[in-house]
Parts: sequence; structure tokens; C-alpha cells
Amino acid sequence: MTASSSKAVVAFLGLGHMGLPMAKNLVAAGHEVHGFDLVPAAIEAARAAGIPVAASGADAVANADVVITMFPAGKHVIEAYRAELLAAARPNTLFIESSTIAVDEARAAHALALAAGHRNVDAPVSGGVVGAENGTLAFMVGGSDDDFAAALPLLEVMGKRIVHCGGPGLGQAAKVCNNMVLAVSQIAVAEAFVLGERLGLEHQALFDVVSQASGQCWSITTNCPVPGPVPTSPANRDYQPGFAGALMAKDLGLALQAIEQTSTDARMGRLAQELYAAFAAGDGATRDFSGIITDIRDGVLPRP
Repeated sequence: MTASSSKAVVAFLGLGHMGLPMAKNLVAAGHEVHGFDLVPAAIEAARAAGIPVAASGADAVANADVVITMFPAGKHVIEAYRAELLAAARPNTLFIESSTIAVDEARAAHALALAAGHRNVDAPVSGGVVGAENGTLAFMVGGSDDDFAAALPLLEVMGKRIVHCGGPGLGQAAKVCNNMVLAVSQIAVAEAFVLGERLGLEHQALFDVVSQASGQCWSITTNCPVPGPVPTSPANRDYQPGFAGALMAKDLGLALQAIEQTSTDARMGRLAQELYAAFAAGDGATRDFSGIITDIRDGVLPRP
């Protein structure tokens, strides 16, 4: 069986807040999924969801057509590839790397997979836990045309928008650029609401203007940082994430790395990285990244 067949045997490694609902959607679509995670609570949650859990990563990938990894950082991907996954997989297995990692790490993982006789695409995601649960994630994919075509049927189960961004590593490049835009816009929207408060504007009035004017963006229409105007935004759940501040700080660290490697004059990206690093150093690590509005309101973030 191949990835492009109607049903595939999938090893899903990394069954956390994002990985587990993604794996559940694959099961619901009729694919045979074997999971693995190093965290006992994640293993228990997977078993409760009806997903068989292997004794190790090597066991999970041994008979898989496709291996999907969703790990915290690039070093975990490289270590897992080198230590057991590539050697344990059958020849020509398709590896879909959906963690958010550095571009050079994605290219290193791609090279390792090819050298071991496998195929590989980098396919980081956007859309948060809600997108993972609803199967509406966006996938930004880097890899060859043939490997993208092989991965596409599975990605379409887990996501709503899948974009082939180019060769190896360019999915991660698109992800890092997107999240830099997101961070800058979320900070700008938060600052505007704090300024509006101090000028006497009601939140709803400012939302009604900006959401339909030239300042309109996802950070206000979906992730509005104040309670009320968008009932589904994290602001109405005491900033329960969505997308935690620690993850945004991590992604902006990758953006900063890319900025420096390419000598790009990205001043807003650098500032966003500094502000989110400070936010995540406190209780912002476990709050939604839109909760940075509270630190802006309190004036506790570093000054440029």
C-alpha cells in the first residue's frame, strides 16, 4: 500500500495537543494508525481515543507506508531519524515532518531520509488545536513534486488548505514568515486596543471599525485579544491557548535565526521576537499568545 492509495498504514509520532487530534482524523478517515510518544499521559490519551500505541518509535514505523512526526524541536527530529526511525522503516517510506523547525534542520532531515533510501517532505502546520481537531489545518509543504503528491491525500484529511511551497525546507520557510507576520499583527492589534481603552473607546466600537477597515486582519477578526467582540477568541476563555506564548516565542526564535542567516533587515520581526520572549518568560508561556495584551496594558514588556 502507498500513501496515495485510498488507505495507508501510518506511524504517527508525537501525540500531544496537535498530534493526537490529527491522528484521530486519520483513523476516522479509515487509515491504519500506529502511534508513539515519550510522554505517558499522551500515550494514555491516545489509547483512550482508540489509537494503538507501539512500544517504541522503531516499532511504530516498522510496517508503515508513511511516518508523520510532530515533535517539539528540530533536534528531536534529527535525533529520532538518526537513532532509530530511518533504520527501522521499510525502504522508500514517506516521512512527513510536521514539526515546526528551522529551515536548515528541515533540509538536514530531508538529506538523512534520502540517504537512508526514503522520501521526505517538510509540512509544518498553522491553525492551532482547533484546526487540528476540526481537520482544517493549513499545511505548508516543502519537497519534490512526486513526494508532495504522495503526501497530499493524507494532508487533505488533516487540513483544509495545503500549499506546495517548493523544494526541501521551503515549507518551514513559509511557516516562519507567516508566524512573523502573525506575531507583529497580534502585537499591533493589542496595542491598538490598549490605546483605544485609554482614549475612551469601547472595545466593540473599535472592533466594528477595524474589522471592516484597512486594519482588518486575522489577529482581530479571529483572535481578538479582548473579551466580547469575537466569542470564540481565547480572550473569552481567560487566554487559554489556542497557540501558547511559548510556541510563538519558539517560532520567532526560528524567524530570528533565519533573519540573521540571510542578513534581512526585519526590524519588526526582531522586536516581535524580543517581546514574545519576554512574554513567554512569565506566565505567558502557557497562555494564548494574544494574552500579550495584558503585558502591554501593564507596561511590563522591554522597551525598544
